[in-house]
Amino acid sequence: MESLICICGAGTMGRGIALACAMEDISVIVYDLNPAVLAGASSAIGEELDRALEKKRISAEERESVGQRIRFISDLSACRAPIIIEAIIEKEEAKSALFMKLADINNPDTLFASNSSSLSITKIAEQTTFPERVVGLHFFNPANRMKLVEIIRTRHNPDPLIERLQALCRQLKKTPVVCQDTPGFIVNRVARMYYLEALRLAGQSGIDMESIDQLMESAGFPMGPFHLMDLIGLDINYSVSSAVYEDLGRPARMKPSPLQEDLVRQGFLGKKTGRGFFSYGHSDKA
Repeated sequence: MESLICICGAGTMGRGIALACAMEDISVIVYDLNPAVLAGASSAIGEELDRALEKKRISAEERESVGQRIRFISDLSACRAPIIIEAIIEKEEAKSALFMKLADINNPDTLFASNSSSLSITKIAEQTTFPERVVGLHFFNPANRMKLVEIIRTRHNPDPLIERLQALCRQLKKTPVVCQDTPGFIVNRVARMYYLEALRLAGQSGIDMESIDQLMESAGFPMGPFHLMDLIGLDINYSVSSAVYEDLGRPARMKPSPLQEDLVRQGFLGKKTGRGFFSYGHSDKA
């Protein structure tokens, strides 16, 4: 059983993973260079716990103890834990460079996990001097609620490491699925067509996005493709589509949508900016 985990990156995914861990009696260190991002993460986690208390999913005592298990820091030298999970910018070099810095201050058996949703875990691992200790651990948003976690293994990972991560996922009451390091892994590879076909339909047929979403939801999908992309973030979703497209050799069926690209270029990224495919009544942009 794990008792301490360090999360690097206090954005939406990082704070969600931190809350998932703290809810299951794991102490968490949350690191970010930006104090404002740390403050936002602390506030968001507090609000999430308050909602859980209000809905009587947790007691007042549990709310207090969960909050106390999470420590927010901006000092990289304090990032010491048996397992370190990064949820930073989606750039291979940035992730591997962070792991190299962290290796210098951690034990030689510390495990490094990347929450990347599309980058090659093998490439990240091979830019370090300890590729056998680098693995993919892909949570889904919101990480504290979504049950599935993809464990992405490379040819360098020994079986005991994968088994340890499976045990961690079960400790978090998650469902682990082990997959090889391939473009898009499992979920994002399959989901591309859900998004891309909807975008093609909207762009070529003139059918409005709200109608497409309503039809998909009436067919049993929990959320239509356009609302889902807005929730994920159009920048993140477009980045994954582009990465999978490139890694698979640019097949026509996987070509990213210019409609989505244009919104990303304008800074309309979905719910987090108040506007994406739909408007949400608030905006971080002027």
